[in-house]
This record gives sequence, C-alpha cells and structure tokens, in this order.
Amino acid sequence: MLEGKRIILGSNSPRRRELMQGLDIDFTVDTGNNFQENFGPEVPYDQVPRLMAEGKSFGFHRPLEPGEILITADTMVILPAAGEQPGEILGKPRDRADALRMLRDLSGRKHHVTTAVTLRDCRHHKSFDVTTQVWFKALTEEEIAYYVDTYLPYDKAGAYAIQEWIGHIGITRIEGSYFNVVGFPVQRVYEALLSF
Repeated sequence: MLEGKRIILGSNSPRRRELMQGLDIDFTVDTGNNFQENFGPEVPYDQVPRLMAEGKSFGFHRPLEPGEILITADTMVILPAAGEQPGEILGKPRDRADALRMLRDLSGRKHHVTTAVTLRDCRHHKSFDVTTQVWFKALTEEEIAYYVDTYLPYDKAGAYAIQEWIGHIGITRIEGSYFNVVGFPVQRVYEALLSF
C-alpha cells in the first residue's frame, strides 16, 4: 500500500530504527535538522512531546519531494502531579546524580510515557500521541546505583530503558503499548502510514 512512497525516519535513536525495521517497510534515516529543542514554562507538560515532534518535522534540513513521507517523534517520561507536587518532565539525565534522582522519583510510583509522532509529506502533516502508564516497584538504593553505574542511561528519558535490567526487575505493570515505552509506538505508526 506504500508503493511509490519513500519513507524517511528523522531520528538518531537506534531503538526507533530497530522498531521501524520490524514493520518490514523500506525506509532511510536522515537526521539533518535545524530545530532547537526547547520550550517555555508556559507550555503544559502534556503538550511538549507533540510540540517537539512537529518542530523536528518542520525543522528538517530540506524541502520534502513528492512521494516522500518524513516521520519524526519525541518521547517523554512524565511524572504526574502528586499532592502539592506539580507534574514534571523527566528528560535525559545530565549526570550520575541526576540519573539517581530521577530513578528515586520514579521508585514506587506510576508515571506516563508519551510519544508524539508527526508524519509529513510535501502537502500536509498529521500528528498523534500515544501514552502508556508504567508502574515501578519501590527500588532500593543499591538497585538504582547498580543500574546507573552498569547501564549508564544518560541518553534515555527518565534515566531508564524498559528493555534493560531495571525494567526486568523493577516494572510491575504497564497499561498501553510496550513499544511506546521503548520509544516508538510502531502499531500506530503503521496504521498512520497506511492512512496517510
């Protein structure tokens, strides 16, 4: 159904590439982009992933040619508001201390993983969001330190990857797409490509 279409994945993420390959759709990777990933405090945290995905799409380094479909995405780990605490986006940790802090914050709590995806050709674009709820058990300090020091999760939002050790021993439940937590809701991407 995608005959004659040239699919471009605009992402550096090896996890997104691997998941995209699982769709058995030919695609190329092109990460050239002029978009600066920043946002002001006035942007509600649940709208940030879509803002980033669309920014990456429209910041692509060249005009799209007829027949090309560009796919961009942004995944964020969101710790919801609790009591007096406001909601917080957990991005990629700056350093070891920041990674330890994030995992302590996630320990024993539910959080959301939201991925926004934008598909765009030379005429129009479509964006959607997928949210998965994830529960961690209460992690010990030893477990947190072992994971950070062994797996070095500095390139991962929320300082963890569900498919690594911390996910195996720490995640007690998820509601929604597992692949979304990995970083790319491939089933929805497939459906969106077919209807684009």
